[in-house]
Amino acid sequence: MQSQAVQAADAAAGKDLALQWCSSCHLVSEDQATASSVSLPSFYDIAKDPGWTEEKLATFLADPHPIMPSMNLGNIEIANLAAYIGSLAP
Repeated sequence: MQSQAVQAADAAAGKDLALQWCSSCHLVSEDQATASSVSLPSFYDIAKDPGWTEEKLATFLADPHPIMPSMNLGNIEIANLAAYIGSLAP
């Protein structure tokens, strides 16, 4: 069962965040030409992986791995970003 924050998330706002914070390293949208790191998964690859639910993404983004920049995202922003990634699933 998804939390209320994830259910009410705004994928369009999440795309804006992805373009702002994530696109320098990850391929985050179809209109993005390149990403700086080809070794990192694209958001499309993450969305296709059944292990990455929106809930799991939100939990991860609340405390991302050390290589990621400190984005200091709030719960709504995290839910929006997770919803955007989830919206890319085939």
